[in-house]
Amino acid sequence: MSASRRSGTTDELGPDEPERDGPDGLSGGSEGSAGGSDLLAALLDGMDAALCAFDGDGVVTHWNREAERILGWTAAEAVGRHGFAGWAVREADAEEVEGRLMSAMHAPGRQVNEFALLTKDGGRVLVRTQSAAVRGPDGKPAGVYCAFSEVHAQIDLERSIALSEALFEDASWGVVLVDADLRPAVVNAHAARALGIGRTSVLGRPLGELLAQGVEELESALTHVLAEGAPPAPAEIWVSVRTPDGERRRCWRCGFVRLASPLAEEPVPLGVGWLFQDVTEAKQAEQEAALLRFRANQLHRAARAAAECEDPAEAATVHLDFALAGFADHALIDRVAGGPVADQTAAGGEAADPVRLVRAAVTPSGAPGPSRLGGEAGLPVRYAEGHPALSCVARAGSVRADAGNLSAERAREWAVARQWPADAVHVLCAVLRSRGRTLGVVTFLRGSGRTAFGRGDAVYAEDVAVRIASALDLAGAVERD
Repeated sequence: MSASRRSGTTDELGPDEPERDGPDGLSGGSEGSAGGSDLLAALLDGMDAALCAFDGDGVVTHWNREAERILGWTAAEAVGRHGFAGWAVREADAEEVEGRLMSAMHAPGRQVNEFALLTKDGGRVLVRTQSAAVRGPDGKPAGVYCAFSEVHAQIDLERSIALSEALFEDASWGVVLVDADLRPAVVNAHAARALGIGRTSVLGRPLGELLAQGVEELESALTHVLAEGAPPAPAEIWVSVRTPDGERRRCWRCGFVRLASPLAEEPVPLGVGWLFQDVTEAKQAEQEAALLRFRANQLHRAARAAAECEDPAEAATVHLDFALAGFADHALIDRVAGGPVADQTAAGGEAADPVRLVRAAVTPSGAPGPSRLGGEAGLPVRYAEGHPALSCVARAGSVRADAGNLSAERAREWAVARQWPADAVHVLCAVLRSRGRTLGVVTFLRGSGRTAFGRGDAVYAEDVAVRIASALDLAGAVERD
């Protein structure tokens, strides 16, 4: 190849100018291979890295546009020069630079070096080079090619790669790359553990196969990011993860970034980078603290309101109404027929008569309003043996019950048979105790739209029951007087 031939140009040789053969792998070819020369020129000029090549004598044979961009020297000015001395490298450094570059002709593999090169305007640029030998048709070294880039650009690339590898290996939060079809393409070890499945098993599977609940919200967020870009702040999403041991309810604080190809002229979405951290324990603690504050405020407000009631029985219903807010859908108070029941402490004594309960107050099941006092007729409520209210009196402690997995019709029959509103599904009975005696039972009921009563709910119900029992005990004392 001619020494004057270069990337993007083809200069004619003079009649007395011999053709110089450059490195075989970079030669533009002989006459009649113009198509190959054009292809080679297009390939070299389209490279993101700067590239130059030297023949066996150290003469520059190729110089692409990225090399021109970095150093400012055009291909016409660079091709045909011997080495870098005096133009791209200082004279004092030229011998060392040329020796290290040309040594790649006789070394296996590639050599990496860093040099300070000169720009056309006199500035200096620190570059990192990769040089390797080019073999001729006979297999012997025919020259050297050298690809180089600015060190800071290379360092930025290495940092990006290092960051990516660290995120997918050592990150203490979940990292998932989701493709444009909303399927996981890459996951790190932390995310795989959070999803309860292996890193390879999760790839390409729809999110609906991994999550039982919360998948619609997550897919909506991913779709928004693909269309509009990253949201301004992290989002907290509650999900239920499918695991071999069953579903696990978790809260993930999620961040999203849209991924676009840097090689396309216009941004082409490659998917979404999804980063998440499990904040379930912190969220649950936050919710529990808020719930405790609310319930404490309700007890305080109920006590203030009950203190203004002239009738102690009305004060009992005030406590009941304040307790319902955010806690239950319905509530009722049953008093022990015939007066309070003292504890049976005599060993070997006769069994006590069966306890009968009279309805004392009930919340309205239709339109909202204050609880209504009842029980004027003194007729016992028809509770069958084993009823939760009777069990509550017998054990002097709280009792929980629910309809379980019954169908809607069966659950309705279950509630009606126990003298409760037809929509009751979850039940909590708390005993009314005052001065060492059992006065009755307060029953809280929830519909199917609420969760079952838990241990914390039982503690709150017992606090309310203490206040109701005190008011009812006072009401009984007033009646006797």
